Amino acid sequence: MIDFLRGKVVHLESEYVVLDVHGTGYRVFCPNPYFFAKSKEEVTIYTHHHVREDAILLFGFASREEQKLFRKLIEVSGIGPRVALGILSGGTPDHVVAAIYQENISFLTRLPGIGKKTAQRMILDLKDKLDGIATGTVPVHSELEVDLFNPDASSWSEAKEGLKALGYTDVELDKVWHNIKDGVAPGESVDSVMKKALKLLYVG
Repeated sequence: MIDFLRGKVVHLESEYVVLDVHGTGYRVFCPNPYFFAKSKEEVTIYTHHHVREDAILLFGFASREEQKLFRKLIEVSGIGPRVALGILSGGTPDHVVAAIYQENISFLTRLPGIGKKTAQRMILDLKDKLDGIATGTVPVHSELEVDLFNPDASSWSEAKEGLKALGYTDVELDKVWHNIKDGVAPGESVDSVMKKALKLLYVG
């Protein structure tokens, strides 16, 4: 089992990064590959080593919380690794865990690949199994829905703060927002907005 990798990002696509670890390139599928685009130094990616009959795949995450939640999600019937990645691209571990604790079907069904029945299974299967992954105290019914699903309100503000933490300037980010805002749908999450911005910043 490969638990984490540490190395330099040498290639990046919309679904994965290639990490150079002592001369070996590992393809790692991530919720938001562009999160790692800014770093020129070594990065640590926490991984899940997924083995099936026709493939051996690595899924990677920026934090232990994402890694742990991913492993819990793929235990739910109907949720495979790709759907679990989509869930993590649509909401932070705190937000997803809070929605499960609070049985917020409305929030969960806005995540990529999640219908009502799958959301109900997530709640039934995971509600008592998420201790230690995230606090689960985010107020999903009010603040969360404003933050994640209203890009004209605060989702860009949160995304911008995250991008600034990666080293981008206000001038760079304001220019990017001008270019992407018309393509941001009302139901898009902070992570999704951040991913769109990083894609443009990385190309630029």
